[in-house]
Amino acid sequence: MFEGFARVWTPVEVAGRLGSRPLAVRVAGEDVVLFRGAGGRAAALLDRCPHRGVALSLGRVGEDGCIECPFHGWRFDGAGACREIPLNDVPPEKRGRHAATALPVRELGGLLWLFTGPSAEGEPHVPDGLLDPRLSRSVHAQDWDTHWTRAMENMLDFPHLPFIHRWTIGRNMRRALRPGSVMHVDTAETPSGMQVHARLDSEEQQGVRLDWGRPNGMVLRTNIPGRDLRIHVFCVPIDAARTRMLLIATRDFGRYNPLMGLSALFNRRILLEDRAVVESSRPAEVPEAHEEVSVATDRATLVFRRYYHRELRGSRADWPPTGQQQAASAPPAGRLDGVVPAASLARKKKDAIDAA
Repeated sequence: MFEGFARVWTPVEVAGRLGSRPLAVRVAGEDVVLFRGAGGRAAALLDRCPHRGVALSLGRVGEDGCIECPFHGWRFDGAGACREIPLNDVPPEKRGRHAATALPVRELGGLLWLFTGPSAEGEPHVPDGLLDPRLSRSVHAQDWDTHWTRAMENMLDFPHLPFIHRWTIGRNMRRALRPGSVMHVDTAETPSGMQVHARLDSEEQQGVRLDWGRPNGMVLRTNIPGRDLRIHVFCVPIDAARTRMLLIATRDFGRYNPLMGLSALFNRRILLEDRAVVESSRPAEVPEAHEEVSVATDRATLVFRRYYHRELRGSRADWPPTGQQQAASAPPAGRLDGVVPAASLARKKKDAIDAA
């Protein structure tokens, strides 16, 4: 599960969108249902009931914070525990065998963060701009038809700014270009990823700094005198061919200016400028560094590429079978080379009936 994106924290949705109804999201090929459980606390389960596999997101959430399957009314709490099986006299100890699959989730910085594995490892790295109460924010999201790694590399790439964004965020850089101009890209490792600085003809680009947060986050800090404007982008894999681009702009000015709502249109334009170019990349997933031609200004994207191929590509997270609490440490008795004898199948069927 979560192939190629396992055991990492990622934002998946804006927290304000999660109200009294369940919310379905798809992350790295897996369907997940988000809902507010007991006390309004965010919860996440794989979006399928262990009984007949239907989408729990089609159900409803009760006042006690349990989500109810729309098919037969089975009810699950935020930890996935089965709390009720209507029309059946099933004692609590047996209901424990029928749990839904829970996922670690956090509500931080106005976002819902999901861990793509059975148990949380560490905590999400939340950019400080999303935690600063002084900063207002605008949010925009787009779905791109590309692998998330191509989208992430684009967000870490300074050299494309004066070309793709020649009339927007790359305008000043384009004006500074001269015949023979040379860009220097410098990177510095940080606990959460890296910082990227660009110098054009040995001059820092007006203090602009880009931060990468593993695995899929970017913060662009602009240098507007006396103002704090940061662009946060998260490249969230939907599946192998689609990526949700989640953009949050934070600023300490214009909080009560209705015209600042136009910034959302500007953010949309920036993403649209990138979209067609990134979607045209082949192969869709970033290959190993030696499989494409690279130059000195690709320094930051190559750091990301090495990380992806070392840490994430081919990764997967495994859970016990749906509805079971323990994973078998060895193949069941009687199972040879993946073949289950008929007698074993008969026993399994009888056990399932007895357990119900």
